[in-house]
Amino acid sequence: MGRRSRHSRGRDVSGMLLLDKPAGITSNAALQGVKAAFKARKAGHTGSLDPIATGLLPLCFGEATKLSGFLLDADKYYDTVVKLGEATDTGDAEGTVTSRRDVRFSDGELQRALDAFRGEFDQVPPMYSAVKRHGQPLYKLARQGVEVEREPRRVTVSELECERPDPLRLVLRMQCSSGFYVRGLAHELGEVLRCGGHVESLRRTGVGAFRVEDAVSMETVRAAESLAELDRLLLPSEQGLQHLPGVTLSADAAFYLCRGQPVRAADLPERGWVRLYAEQAGFLGVGKVMDDGRVAPKRLFQLV
Repeated sequence: MGRRSRHSRGRDVSGMLLLDKPAGITSNAALQGVKAAFKARKAGHTGSLDPIATGLLPLCFGEATKLSGFLLDADKYYDTVVKLGEATDTGDAEGTVTSRRDVRFSDGELQRALDAFRGEFDQVPPMYSAVKRHGQPLYKLARQGVEVEREPRRVTVSELECERPDPLRLVLRMQCSSGFYVRGLAHELGEVLRCGGHVESLRRTGVGAFRVEDAVSMETVRAAESLAELDRLLLPSEQGLQHLPGVTLSADAAFYLCRGQPVRAADLPERGWVRLYAEQAGFLGVGKVMDDGRVAPKRLFQLV
């Protein structure tokens, strides 16, 4: 799936790799390590995981980087352990403990607290986040001891299941929208329960249609004995779009769409992004349904 680039910086490799990121490294460090192993010229990831976190980190190579934004917007799935009784300045176990309180609440209080975090609501991004203010990430300001007002963001938690294996820990399994901060949930939940809380461990188990069970480890990447063996780990670019509806265009419609024109097609959804296919040529790219019922090209991989 790769060929030698004319550029000395690496090969032109296209496709996606599902990486199971280990704890203790940043998402960018994981990306750079894999990119170097593949000798790839162009690569990117699809949404950062904190160093403390493990789990699914889809990596895009070459042409697949055009689709990284669509995976950024896809729902995420997490398993997390919330340690109760302690709040930290970062909202996770890497931070400094800022308060310790007794853990005293009933099962009914816990259920009511969890109900408040199900569905659609506004969440204020934590100071220890990559959200930028005047071009500077909030976490840099937080490390300087500066706290600024943050605009709340509309987020959705579609699923939130809870176990309590011991009195001081909650095991949460959740599906949430892009832009949701699990560290923020842990902190806010601890405050509602009047005991404080922070993320003790975090594992991302899914992104869109992808699951961590299908991911490969850094050890597998490092152990590969050839570039051909590595290339066999790559998935086709379009597999990152399985959460979007697929639409097949007629040959005529595909011809005009590939020249930048909106076209009509059967079985279009009322709105939103769609995967585009041509009857003969296969996958074309991504389009967006317009208000007039036509679909416009947005990210195309091939022309017909």
